[in-house]
Amino acid sequence: MREKACKVMVLCDTEEEYAQLMTEFMRKQKNLPWELHTYTNVDTLLGTEQSGLAMLVVAESAFRQELRGLAPGCLVVLGESGVMRWEDISYVDKYQEAEEVFRQLLGVYMEIADIQLPFLRTNRKTVFIGNYSPVHRCMQTSFAITMSLMLAKKHSTLYLNFEHYAGISELLPDMQTLDLADLLYFLNAQKDKFRLRLQTILKHKGALAYVPPVKSGQNLITVTPQEWLGLLERIEELEEYEYVVLDLGESMQGLFEILRMCRHVYTLTREDRIARGKLLQYEQVLALYEYGDVLGKTKRLSLSHIQKLPEELEQLTKGDLADLVKGLLGDLEEGGES
Repeated sequence: MREKACKVMVLCDTEEEYAQLMTEFMRKQKNLPWELHTYTNVDTLLGTEQSGLAMLVVAESAFRQELRGLAPGCLVVLGESGVMRWEDISYVDKYQEAEEVFRQLLGVYMEIADIQLPFLRTNRKTVFIGNYSPVHRCMQTSFAITMSLMLAKKHSTLYLNFEHYAGISELLPDMQTLDLADLLYFLNAQKDKFRLRLQTILKHKGALAYVPPVKSGQNLITVTPQEWLGLLERIEELEEYEYVVLDLGESMQGLFEILRMCRHVYTLTREDRIARGKLLQYEQVLALYEYGDVLGKTKRLSLSHIQKLPEELEQLTKGDLADLVKGLLGDLEEGGES
């Protein structure tokens, strides 16, 4: 008999292959807020489970009114027909990517979650890696994503893009997708729900987690330094990521404070006269405003020798840029363990 304190989410779908694949996907996710039970037969479910489930998710074709007797904290139907047959039940489209189904289920559950969700503590401080340059078209975003993808092969890594125009079509959200602006909106939500809010927004490229960048760069301009720092501190409190890679831009307030928060800073540049002048002016401003410590942990790089980058995002981990990044990772990871 399970303990009363254990929160249970039940998934029921008579389509066995779907139930199995969805269960496998969810069990691979970190820090599930409930224990997951899966059924492919409604009668077996009714004969096994007790009332008071945290969440009941059932395919539309398998739904029966008797299931309401289990009194779940929230009841979700995996829609199959496109028709909402029950007005008092939440719907999630069954036929979409598993990641999106999971994200939407978390969004529904979040509305009833009222306790601090369990999570695995790593007992190590998150390492923030800053990427910023006053020089444009220096391959900063390509460099930051390459480093993020390569770090994610061995470490839990989160990539955040703060540029006015991110420029990477694979990362850009459509109009319905939650993005970095939405995460900021949720920042002042109850502390025990921020973890869940983040999970409803996160997307992945392989092992790398990322928050979609803002759809409109204008949203970056009005965010205060305190809000940016509060967001990063809240992410650090989760203790889920060993590395958080920040792809920073000059549209944001508090840029120097964020760079100060980073353990490593990479400044990419070019080798022409204008680029050298911009870099010199940037360094002078840092010194003028007493951010010499940022200069002390900054590594300057020029990628002018790299002539061509792969077309596909996933291919960034191969080629000249990847070789350069690989040469940096040893020192970076050694510093991250200290």
